[in-house]
Amino acid sequence: QVQLVESGGGLVQAGESLRLSCAASGSIFSIGTMGWYRQAPGKERELVASITSGGSIYYADSVKGRFTISRDNAKITVYLHMNSLKPEDTAVYYCNLKDGRGQRYGNYWGQGTQVTVSS
Repeated sequence: QVQLVESGGGLVQAGESLRLSCAASGSIFSIGTMGWYRQAPGKERELVASITSGGSIYYADSVKGRFTISRDNAKITVYLHMNSLKPEDTAVYYCNLKDGRGQRYGNYWGQGTQVTVSS
């Protein structure tokens, strides 16, 4: 059983910053890509940023230059530093961890943390 516990969400004003954290625990055979997704009301869940076990990083165009993803493999933790937040960043943010052998071996989700950006 793998658990992902997120923290760091909250209510901020436009232009401010937040840092999200997600710590994994449990029986993890192989740690693969870790990432952050978000889902706004009435919209589909979208990938915000991801980082592979080798350090390759992807950002959605909407957050490039403002968000930074990082990971601590020893702690099995992934972070998302969010700067210059905009009202359109308001969403529930979900942490994701994929088994290093491939998604079909394990694709795990956190419970979600709310980020609200007021204008």
